[in-house]
Order: sequence, then C-alpha cells, then structure tokens
Amino acid sequence: MARFSEVAIRPATAFIYIATVTMTIPPFVRHNGVYSSTYTARVFPYFYSESGRIWITVPDDAIRRVASGQSVDFTGRAVNEDGEERRVAGHASPSGRTGGSIQVRVFVTRRISITYDTTYELLGSADPPTAVTPR
Repeated sequence: MARFSEVAIRPATAFIYIATVTMTIPPFVRHNGVYSSTYTARVFPYFYSESGRIWITVPDDAIRRVASGQSVDFTGRAVNEDGEERRVAGHASPSGRTGGSIQVRVFVTRRISITYDTTYELLGSADPPTAVTPR
C-alpha cells in the first residue's frame, strides 16, 4: 500500500460555454483511506480564481482493485476559501503500474458540474525502505 500513499494529478482544463477552467492540485496524500490536498481553479478570460481543500475517499479494497489493474469510482468533497462545499465524484483507470487516467467531476451546484479529464501518477514508495549499513 506504500506506493499508493501519494498521488500526483496533472493540471487539467475544462471548457465551459465561453470560458476555460484550469484546476491545479498539489500531490494528494492518503491517510486512513482519504486522499487530501489543496486546489486552485482559474477561469479564463474572467480573471476569477478559487482555492480550497479537496478530499477524495478511496477505501483499501478500491486501492487493491487499482493495484490489480481494475478501474474504480470514488467520491469526495471540496471546500473553497469562502466555506462553500462542493461534491466531487470521479473514476480512475490504471494504464500501468504507476499511473493511469482519471476523471474528476466537481459539482458547482446541484445541476452544474465541471468535468476534468487528466492523468495520475503514484509517487509513493514501490518498495519498503532498506537498512543502510555504515562502513
């Protein structure tokens, strides 16, 4: 499970009617089945941006499915700096041992959502650390 302890999500852009929204997220860190990070969303050409925290729940059994090459769905939530909560849902599809594609859907309102398609990369250690013997 150590290799699933940290996950990087590449920045993604979604296109909405007359603007683009770019989402940037530093690497997620997993603790007790929940990945957490911060996010920044920028809307162009409107010079609007939003920042906040994001949490995605991925239980151990879902991690095991990803490790065996199976796709998984996940849910979560985000809270912006003004305290507005947003529902998050998504789907991850592994394409190799260390990464794959991911779709993240952020619900701005009950009926309006923004969907980001991008890739993920596992940053956690693939092997347990080995002891180093001093000379």
